[in-house]
Amino acid sequence: MTDRYPEDEVLLCRCQEVTAGEVRQAIGAGARTLRDLKVRCGCSMGLCQGRTCRTEIAALLARETGQDAAALLPRCSRPPLRPVPLGDLAGDRQC
Repeated sequence: MTDRYPEDEVLLCRCQEVTAGEVRQAIGAGARTLRDLKVRCGCSMGLCQGRTCRTEIAALLARETGQDAAALLPRCSRPPLRPVPLGDLAGDRQC
């Protein structure tokens, strides 16, 4: 049994299959923000864009680095976007 929580084998980011151990390795290599972790190990880059795993990843980063987990999280989520056809933007005007 280990004193690390969660254990290294636990999947933190299911979309990208990133484990707690991989996140710890990235932190050991110098990651100090959620963006650093995204770049170094790909967590929060899957279909959910971090909506499922961001809180747990921030908690692990806070425990490992002594930071405040709430301060690591973004203040708000990005709104969902959808493509807009150029014709809708241009309208039916003739120039």
